[in-house]
Amino acid sequence: MRVFILASGCAFSCVLIDCLCFYLDPEWASYKLGIFICLNCSGIHRNLPEISRVKSLRLDFWESNLIEFMRNHGNLWAKAKYEAKLPPYYYIPKSHDCMVLRQQWIRAKYERGEFLDTGVCHDPCSAGSREGCLWKLGKGRRQFQKRQFLLSAKEGLMKYYTKESKVPKAVISVETLNAMFQVEKIGHNHGLQITYITDGQTRNLFVYHESGKEIVDWFNAIRAARYHYLRTTFPNLPEPELIPRITRSFVKEGYMEKTGPKQKEAFKVRWFCLDSQERNLLYFKNPLDAFAQGQVSIGRKDEGYEVRDDLPQKVWVKKKKPVITLVTPVREFVFICDNDRQQKEWMDALNGVITQL
Repeated sequence: MRVFILASGCAFSCVLIDCLCFYLDPEWASYKLGIFICLNCSGIHRNLPEISRVKSLRLDFWESNLIEFMRNHGNLWAKAKYEAKLPPYYYIPKSHDCMVLRQQWIRAKYERGEFLDTGVCHDPCSAGSREGCLWKLGKGRRQFQKRQFLLSAKEGLMKYYTKESKVPKAVISVETLNAMFQVEKIGHNHGLQITYITDGQTRNLFVYHESGKEIVDWFNAIRAARYHYLRTTFPNLPEPELIPRITRSFVKEGYMEKTGPKQKEAFKVRWFCLDSQERNLLYFKNPLDAFAQGQVSIGRKDEGYEVRDDLPQKVWVKKKKPVITLVTPVREFVFICDNDRQQKEWMDALNGVITQL
């Protein structure tokens, strides 16, 4: 007997997966936990034999007692049990998120039982207080150095110290603090990019920790501190509007070529990051630079902002490559892309910011 009969027999018309994928016909299941899972998460579950055992719904044989077990459990049952005390600030990974986020989410739920209904209160102020060491990328982007970090949601501050000094190297306000995983950019499976505003500029810190649990705990501690700040500062803000403001990732990153304000300067390769929440297009000489070389504020279409796939009048480029013109009330920014696909992706991302309210 094949278990795909079980899926329809149990009326699972849409199955909620650990990584928030939705499938009409899931192809994997953990028969130890009684849940249906996607292909990506099945690999994680397979590496945790003490808590989970995986079978294919279509390829493996299912004994009658396992079928009955799945009938009596399922994803909605598991969600109610294992996410009973899930804090609102805790990040729930999606299918496209990096491995360490998805792996630690599954471990936190099923192995450590962090969100079971045990009566433990996940206070964001206490959860947003943390102290420990992280490896931080130093000046010149040559090597990572061990630094002591201190996060206090109560004070609304994050600090880090050099090895020799008791005076903090930086004091960061939680108000502008953000964190996002950047595995490929940093070149480490646990790479985390921390950003904040200092003297009107966006400052980047690139850090990692050898332990996957530790770096994810830091990420969620920052989210807890941010949640505490937002809930305190905007007490009447509805939860669905507050949650997306806790932390954010760039909607688009990558290389393009850019010319100067006179549009007669030579085009230079720059690394661009589009922040839709702050409505900023930042550009750097290198992806791991601490500070941006500049930024473009992006308003709405009714304010005179527009994206075009052609050049402004009297502007000519030697390279026969796709171009983007970002029109603002102040000036027109001209970019060169490597190919049509890159051009379309950037234009879609920029238009998404222009059309958002």
